[in-house]
Amino acid sequence: MSGLGRILLVRHGESTGNVEREFSRDPDIDLTERGVEQACATGRHLAREFSPTRIVASPYFRARRTAALIGDALSGAFDIHIEEDLRERSIGALAGQPYGAMAAHPDYEPERYWAWRPPQGESLEDVQVRAGAVLQRVAAAYPGEDVVLVSHGGTMMALCAHVEGSFERPRVAGNCEVVVVEHSGGRDLRLVAAAGPSAAGTEETGG
Repeated sequence: MSGLGRILLVRHGESTGNVEREFSRDPDIDLTERGVEQACATGRHLAREFSPTRIVASPYFRARRTAALIGDALSGAFDIHIEEDLRERSIGALAGQPYGAMAAHPDYEPERYWAWRPPQGESLEDVQVRAGAVLQRVAAAYPGEDVVLVSHGGTMMALCAHVEGSFERPRVAGNCEVVVVEHSGGRDLRLVAAAGPSAAGTEETGG
Protein backbone atom coordinates (compact mmCIF):
# COMPACT_ATOMS: atom_id res chain seq x y z
CA MET A 1 0.00 0.00 0.00
CA SER A 2 1.14 3.60 -0.55
CA GLY A 3 -0.06 7.17 -0.13
CA LEU A 4 -2.13 8.38 2.76
CA GLY A 5 -1.71 6.50 6.01
CA ARG A 6 -3.85 6.61 9.14
CA ILE A 7 -3.01 5.82 12.73
CA LEU A 8 -6.15 5.09 14.72
CA LEU A 9 -5.46 6.09 18.32
CA VAL A 10 -7.72 4.22 20.76
CA ARG A 11 -7.93 4.53 24.52
CA HIS A 12 -8.50 1.20 26.26
CA GLY A 13 -11.98 0.21 27.45
CA GLU A 14 -13.26 1.07 30.90
CA SER A 15 -11.06 -0.50 33.58
CA THR A 16 -11.64 -1.27 37.22
CA GLY A 17 -9.37 1.67 38.05
CA ASN A 18 -11.55 4.01 35.99
CA VAL A 19 -14.62 2.92 37.94
CA GLU A 20 -12.86 3.42 41.27
CA ARG A 21 -11.49 6.77 39.99
CA GLU A 22 -8.06 6.02 41.37
CA PHE A 23 -4.58 6.20 39.87
CA SER A 24 -3.78 2.52 39.60
CA ARG A 25 -0.72 0.90 41.15
CA ASP A 26 -1.18 -2.22 39.04
CA PRO A 27 -0.47 -2.45 35.29
CA ASP A 28 -2.44 -5.71 35.22
CA ILE A 29 -5.86 -4.38 36.24
CA ASP A 30 -8.62 -5.69 33.97
CA LEU A 31 -11.44 -4.23 31.94
CA THR A 32 -14.92 -4.09 33.40
CA GLU A 33 -17.81 -5.80 31.62
CA ARG A 34 -18.66 -2.41 30.15
CA GLY A 35 -15.06 -2.02 29.02
CA VAL A 36 -15.24 -5.32 27.15
CA GLU A 37 -18.43 -4.16 25.42
CA GLN A 38 -16.78 -0.86 24.49
CA ALA A 39 -13.77 -2.62 22.97
CA CYS A 40 -15.96 -4.95 20.92
CA ALA A 41 -18.09 -2.02 19.67
CA THR A 42 -14.98 -0.08 18.71
CA GLY A 43 -13.63 -3.09 16.83
CA ARG A 44 -16.85 -3.34 14.85
CA HIS A 45 -16.70 0.39 14.10
CA LEU A 46 -13.11 0.15 12.88
CA ALA A 47 -14.03 -2.82 10.67
CA ARG A 48 -16.80 -0.77 9.02
CA GLU A 49 -14.96 2.52 8.58
CA PHE A 50 -11.30 1.61 8.10
CA SER A 51 -9.05 -1.17 6.83
CA PRO A 52 -6.69 -1.93 9.71
CA THR A 53 -3.67 -4.04 8.85
CA ARG A 54 -1.86 -3.95 12.20
CA ILE A 55 -2.52 -3.43 15.90
CA VAL A 56 0.01 -1.88 18.29
CA ALA A 57 -0.62 -1.66 22.03
CA SER A 58 0.72 -0.56 25.39
CA PRO A 59 2.10 -3.41 27.53
CA TYR A 60 -0.50 -2.81 30.27
CA PHE A 61 -3.12 -5.54 30.44
CA ARG A 62 -6.14 -3.26 29.96
CA ALA A 63 -4.67 -2.00 26.69
CA ARG A 64 -3.57 -5.45 25.52
CA ARG A 65 -7.02 -6.91 26.21
CA THR A 66 -8.72 -4.03 24.41
CA ALA A 67 -6.41 -4.59 21.44
CA ALA A 68 -7.18 -8.32 21.38
CA LEU A 69 -10.94 -7.70 21.47
CA ILE A 70 -10.61 -5.19 18.65
CA GLY A 71 -8.61 -7.74 16.67
CA ASP A 72 -11.33 -10.35 17.19
CA ALA A 73 -13.98 -7.92 15.92
CA LEU A 74 -11.87 -7.18 12.85
CA SER A 75 -11.97 -10.91 12.02
CA GLY A 76 -8.32 -11.02 11.13
CA ALA A 77 -5.32 -12.98 12.38
CA PHE A 78 -3.75 -10.04 14.21
CA ASP A 79 -0.61 -10.36 16.25
CA ILE A 80 -0.62 -7.54 18.81
CA HIS A 81 2.68 -5.69 18.64
CA ILE A 82 3.61 -4.38 22.10
CA GLU A 83 5.38 -1.03 22.44
CA GLU A 84 6.68 -0.45 25.96
CA ASP A 85 6.73 3.33 25.50
CA LEU A 86 2.95 3.47 25.00
CA ARG A 87 2.43 2.68 28.70
CA GLU A 88 0.41 5.12 30.78
CA ARG A 89 2.03 8.06 32.49
CA SER A 90 3.75 7.13 35.73
CA ILE A 91 1.94 9.00 38.47
CA GLY A 92 4.67 8.23 41.01
CA ALA A 93 3.76 8.94 44.63
CA LEU A 94 0.11 9.53 43.68
CA ALA A 95 -0.42 5.88 42.67
CA GLY A 96 -3.35 4.39 44.56
CA GLN A 97 -4.84 7.82 45.33
CA PRO A 98 -8.05 9.33 43.94
CA TYR A 99 -7.88 11.26 40.67
CA GLY A 100 -8.49 14.48 42.60
CA ALA A 101 -5.19 14.07 44.45
CA MET A 102 -3.34 15.59 41.51
CA ALA A 103 -5.17 18.92 41.55
CA ALA A 104 -4.98 18.93 45.36
CA HIS A 105 -1.21 18.52 45.43
CA PRO A 106 0.42 21.70 46.82
CA ASP A 107 2.92 21.90 43.95
CA TYR A 108 0.45 21.27 41.13
CA GLU A 109 0.41 23.94 38.41
CA PRO A 110 -2.92 23.86 36.52
CA GLU A 111 -1.77 26.60 34.15
CA ARG A 112 1.01 24.33 32.93
CA TYR A 113 -0.42 20.93 33.80
CA TRP A 114 1.52 19.26 30.99
CA ALA A 115 4.86 20.23 32.54
CA TRP A 116 4.01 19.26 36.13
CA ARG A 117 5.75 16.12 37.35
CA PRO A 118 4.33 14.32 40.39
CA PRO A 119 6.93 13.14 42.92
CA GLN A 120 8.73 10.09 41.49
CA GLY A 121 6.51 10.31 38.40
CA GLU A 122 6.36 11.68 34.85
CA SER A 123 5.05 14.87 33.31
CA LEU A 124 2.91 14.71 30.18
CA GLU A 125 5.88 16.23 28.38
CA ASP A 126 7.92 13.20 29.45
CA VAL A 127 5.25 10.91 28.04
CA GLN A 128 5.17 12.91 24.81
CA VAL A 129 8.87 12.29 24.24
CA ARG A 130 8.65 8.50 24.53
CA ALA A 131 5.17 7.93 23.03
CA GLY A 132 5.68 10.46 20.25
CA ALA A 133 8.75 8.52 19.12
CA VAL A 134 6.58 5.40 18.81
CA LEU A 135 4.01 7.29 16.74
CA GLN A 136 6.67 8.57 14.37
CA ARG A 137 8.22 5.12 14.04
CA VAL A 138 4.88 3.43 13.30
CA ALA A 139 3.97 6.07 10.72
CA ALA A 140 7.32 5.67 8.97
CA ALA A 141 7.18 1.85 9.03
CA TYR A 142 3.65 1.56 7.59
CA PRO A 143 3.25 4.64 5.38
CA GLY A 144 0.07 3.71 3.51
CA GLU A 145 -1.74 1.55 6.05
CA ASP A 146 -4.40 1.89 8.73
CA VAL A 147 -2.74 0.99 12.03
CA VAL A 148 -4.64 0.70 15.33
CA LEU A 149 -2.67 2.01 18.31
CA VAL A 150 -4.18 1.24 21.73
CA SER A 151 -2.98 3.17 24.76
CA HIS A 152 -4.25 5.27 27.68
CA GLY A 153 -5.82 8.60 28.55
CA GLY A 154 -2.61 10.41 29.45
CA THR A 155 -0.70 8.77 26.62
CA MET A 156 -3.31 9.83 24.09
CA MET A 157 -3.15 13.42 25.36
CA ALA A 158 0.60 13.33 24.84
CA LEU A 159 0.25 11.80 21.37
CA CYS A 160 -2.26 14.45 20.33
CA ALA A 161 0.08 17.15 21.65
CA HIS A 162 2.91 15.60 19.65
CA VAL A 163 0.85 15.90 16.47
CA GLU A 164 -0.69 19.30 17.18
CA GLY A 165 2.35 20.92 18.73
CA SER A 166 0.72 21.92 22.03
CA PHE A 167 -1.25 20.64 25.02
CA GLU A 168 -4.30 22.78 24.23
CA ARG A 169 -6.57 19.78 23.67
CA PRO A 170 -9.33 20.38 26.23
CA ARG A 171 -10.04 16.90 27.57
CA VAL A 172 -8.92 13.34 27.97
CA ALA A 173 -10.28 10.89 25.40
CA GLY A 174 -13.10 8.71 26.65
CA ASN A 175 -12.70 4.97 27.03
CA CYS A 176 -12.44 3.41 23.56
CA GLU A 177 -12.68 6.76 21.83
CA VAL A 178 -10.94 6.78 18.45
CA VAL A 179 -8.78 9.71 17.32
CA VAL A 180 -7.55 9.61 13.71
CA VAL A 181 -4.08 10.79 12.73
CA GLU A 182 -3.37 11.04 9.01
CA HIS A 183 0.10 11.20 7.50
CA SER A 184 1.77 11.23 4.11
CA GLY A 185 4.34 8.49 3.80
CA GLY A 186 5.17 8.72 7.49
CA ARG A 187 5.51 12.53 7.39
CA ASP A 188 3.27 15.55 7.97
CA LEU A 189 1.21 14.00 10.75
CA ARG A 190 -2.11 15.75 11.34
CA LEU A 191 -5.02 15.06 13.61
CA VAL A 192 -8.15 15.03 11.49
CA ALA A 193 -11.00 13.67 13.58
CA ALA A 194 -12.30 11.94 16.63
CA ALA A 195 -14.52 9.11 15.50
CA GLY A 196 -16.49 6.13 16.69
CA PRO A 197 -17.86 4.95 20.03
CA SER A 198 -16.70 7.00 22.98
CA ALA A 199 -17.47 7.89 26.56
CA ALA A 200 -17.26 11.38 28.00
CA GLY A 201 -13.67 12.32 28.73
CA THR A 202 -12.51 13.73 32.03
CA GLU A 203 -9.84 16.13 33.08
CA GLU A 204 -7.82 13.42 34.79
CA THR A 205 -5.28 11.20 33.08
CA GLY A 206 -6.08 8.15 35.13
CA GLY A 207 -5.73 5.31 32.77
